[in-house]
Amino acid sequence: MRPFPMTEVLARSSRQGLATAATVDALHEDFEALWLEAGFVPEMDRMAFSTAVIEAATNVVQHAVPASETPLQLGVDITIRSRRLEARISEIGAAPSSPGISNPSEIDDDAESGRGLNLIHALVSTVTFERHGEDNVWVLCRHSSDV
Repeated sequence: MRPFPMTEVLARSSRQGLATAATVDALHEDFEALWLEAGFVPEMDRMAFSTAVIEAATNVVQHAVPASETPLQLGVDITIRSRRLEARISEIGAAPSSPGISNPSEIDDDAESGRGLNLIHALVSTVTFERHGEDNVWVLCRHSSDV
């Protein structure tokens, strides 16, 4: 296996649709195709990263609020590098929000809500939440094991 430059994008996937369960379900197929293209990514990294991205996308469907009467869109852009997996999950046309992801340790494990945020934090290396124009954007990064 040839060594890959750490900054080279080796695989990419992108999806945008209504913020519905059907769009989230389609992500499973996207990941299947992505992992065929990026077979060098260790199975543990695949499972952890996929789970975190799907959990964040589900969070958008369940909790994001549209900024207007226009239906909310969900965008998921994934890039795979040799040792870095990154996803940008966009709440397109969403009202500004702050999911409180900076302090996941404050979420009670027995609470009805907030456990997904803890799960996401446990599965990836970094989680950020940004506002870009009319969109809220989650950025999830997982540093992959040595390949």
